[in-house]
Amino acid sequence: MLSLIQNSFSVGSQNAVADDNIDVLLENLEQPNGLSLQNEDCGGSDRRSVLHVEHRNLNSETELKRYFGARAVLGDQRPRHRNRQFHRSTWMTSPKDSWPRFSRTGISMTLLQSKDGIQYFTFEHSRDYQQVQFKFLDAVESMDPNNIVALLQLNPYHIDSLLQLSDVCRIQEDQEMARDLIERALYSFECAFHPLFSLTSGTSRLDYLRPENRAFYLALYKHMMFLEKRGCPRTALEYCKLILSLDPDSDPLCMLLLIDFLMLRFREYQSLLQLYQDLEEQRNLSQLPNFAFSTALCHFHLSQQEDMDPEERDTLRCKADQMLQNALIMFPGVLMPLLDLCTVQPDASVTSHAFFGPKSQISQPPALAELTALYVGRTYNVWREAAVMLWLEESVQEVLRRVDAKDPLVMDCQNNFNWEIFRKLRKQRYQSAPRNIHRHILLSEIKEATSSLPLEVTTQPVMGFDPLPPLDSVISYTRPERQHVGASNESTLSLFFRSLLPNFNLQEDDMEVARAGQELNQEVNRLMVAMRDMLANIRFQEPPREDNQEDNPYRDEDEWD
Repeated sequence: MLSLIQNSFSVGSQNAVADDNIDVLLENLEQPNGLSLQNEDCGGSDRRSVLHVEHRNLNSETELKRYFGARAVLGDQRPRHRNRQFHRSTWMTSPKDSWPRFSRTGISMTLLQSKDGIQYFTFEHSRDYQQVQFKFLDAVESMDPNNIVALLQLNPYHIDSLLQLSDVCRIQEDQEMARDLIERALYSFECAFHPLFSLTSGTSRLDYLRPENRAFYLALYKHMMFLEKRGCPRTALEYCKLILSLDPDSDPLCMLLLIDFLMLRFREYQSLLQLYQDLEEQRNLSQLPNFAFSTALCHFHLSQQEDMDPEERDTLRCKADQMLQNALIMFPGVLMPLLDLCTVQPDASVTSHAFFGPKSQISQPPALAELTALYVGRTYNVWREAAVMLWLEESVQEVLRRVDAKDPLVMDCQNNFNWEIFRKLRKQRYQSAPRNIHRHILLSEIKEATSSLPLEVTTQPVMGFDPLPPLDSVISYTRPERQHVGASNESTLSLFFRSLLPNFNLQEDDMEVARAGQELNQEVNRLMVAMRDMLANIRFQEPPREDNQEDNPYRDEDEWD
């Protein structure tokens, strides 16, 4: 994705909208455009100020100390030298006393090539780790989740097992343990970094096409979401920028569909507008609902700041009004779902008007409907403020006036998003949004968006440890052949739970539904008890320390950049 919308069609002004914008959007969502996060050419210094990753901001304690003070955050923690027996210099996580001693894991990182100032790396699995990976896949298919727990007990830093059990804990609402397992996975990854790999330079790349790299992306994403829910939007934003920097051309997890929300949460209004300005010419971000609405909201919040020159305030407010009205005209399907989630009853003049009525929902192309549902489900809380709602109401009334007056922009957008025109064009070229957008929607777990996914996604197996893998994956090793298992017709939700708890089965008749639900709950509880027992006793099964035989011969105690 979001090699977003290259400027392959003429954009004379904000009011110029081509008839096949949606086709251009879908086509260019999958095409790389060579976006660089380096601080080099024109605008590079501005780009760096917006997307540059800082080490100190990768630690949530930095943000929590800013909010609550060091004493409240650290409490009576003992000195860090308690962990010195297995301490390594890490930026993303700090090892905990409750963790098993870190030893050889079988994961390493290799530099594949350097080209045009960019370094391309990949994680690699040793032969022993490959065997553990095969056992993990066997455990997933065994229909006994205790096999995954047993595997993790013997291999406490096996990445996919940590990711999988973290999902189980999260479903069981044990957020602390779920977060701890993800942090352990990130620690294992960071201990395997190549000495030239940098989290902050913006020049280190990891190809998502390689399965060994995907778990790192997923661990970063899950850690980011835990941080956001924990009330650390600044730290979450830093991880969002980090994920984007690993593959900015393909953006395999679609961070550009999320970064605007995190910037709004942290009130980084100027940074979001700068990002929009930097990338609009290359990617036409205004053609995405999230940027169209979020940038308008940024201008509104800036216009509400105190101690501002009245003329500047009026300019910002006028800009906010114009951008919000244009966003509502281009994406009328956003309004009613947004008001519904904000529990706001719209005026009768709005609900009865054809422009914002049911037709605005039905006539949306499926790909646009997915993006709209994703944005509304993710950001409705930032629109619930009373002043924002009043501003939105005023803009809606002005849009209706422009619609009735047959404003040229309204006419262009109505033609642009006319279903018949779109259907005829898309039938020849595009069937759905790119696969990475669907992957992002699945990971988001936003019900408004997941319910809009097409059948080709919801009817295929989706495993939590590798959701919707790329169809052109670069495979470095293959699993030994096993007895063929027939294809499944289960839904995405059923397969998701089955990937976590293989005994789970929704293919029951109506009389068995209650019993199936009870068995699922019992299975989760058994798994949680077994996992807690394992985590409580795992330190007594530590492998012997091999101080001089680490996985990564380049890794030392010094930090690097």
